[in-house]
Amino acid sequence: MSSSEFDLAYDELLARWPESTEERDVATPYGPTRVHVYGPADGTPLVLLPGGSATGLAWFANAAALGESYRVHAVDLLGDAGRTVRRGTPLRSADDLMAWLDALLDGLGLARTHLCGHSYGAWAAVRYALHAPQRVDRLALVDPTQVFAGFRPGYLMRALPTLIRPSEDRARAFLAWETGGTHLDETWLRLYALATTLPDRKLIAGGRPSAADLHMPVLVLLAEHSRAHRVGKVAERARRTLSQGEVALLPGATHHSLPFTAPKELNDRLMDFLARDREDWGIAAR
Repeated sequence: MSSSEFDLAYDELLARWPESTEERDVATPYGPTRVHVYGPADGTPLVLLPGGSATGLAWFANAAALGESYRVHAVDLLGDAGRTVRRGTPLRSADDLMAWLDALLDGLGLARTHLCGHSYGAWAAVRYALHAPQRVDRLALVDPTQVFAGFRPGYLMRALPTLIRPSEDRARAFLAWETGGTHLDETWLRLYALATTLPDRKLIAGGRPSAADLHMPVLVLLAEHSRAHRVGKVAERARRTLSQGEVALLPGATHHSLPFTAPKELNDRLMDFLARDREDWGIAAR
């Protein structure tokens, strides 16, 4: 696969974003970071971190609705596919990932923000909320992995061929298995499959963060049919662990079909969570 094929697929999905979306390359010591920005300039900031291989464009079905009330910043992750470039300080550890996010928020002029992540992006978001709690107002986790429970062994076994010998066909077969017949947007699917074949990706892994040390409102949205982990176990542990946690199920969703499957329900739940007055916010688990 040539990088030009990936770039063409990237631009095709970018065209699905609202017309007034701004493309920003924010300078950091680790290289320039691509951020897709949409919404009123004076809107409350909301930073979105995607899952692995998905790029910040994965929020294409959510941006218009979220951008009515919030200034959306959807990020291409450092070390992953997209138009964020590794250059300068080497990316070696989770501490580097946190330092990069510090620099990114500084470059965006965000002293404090709402933070939302999907999958690997949710893991990074939890790490960052623990690293810099003064900068995170509310935290939303969309089918988070490696936070409340590990991956299911069967999921890892299915993912292994794509990791060892990546190809577009293997990525598509893996997604077809995990999503179980759920309709996937073909433009996003092609970009994701091509992303897995890029040779210079370097996702930083790490242990499970201590979610019990999160002292802010946290929303956990789980995919009803996720094969990445045991949804019931994740829900039970999230409810037990979080001091200010709300857990909800997204009916019909699978891990990799988020966040663009049934976006209205995801958007509505997220905006309700973000808009709620702090004094009215309590522990809710449903």
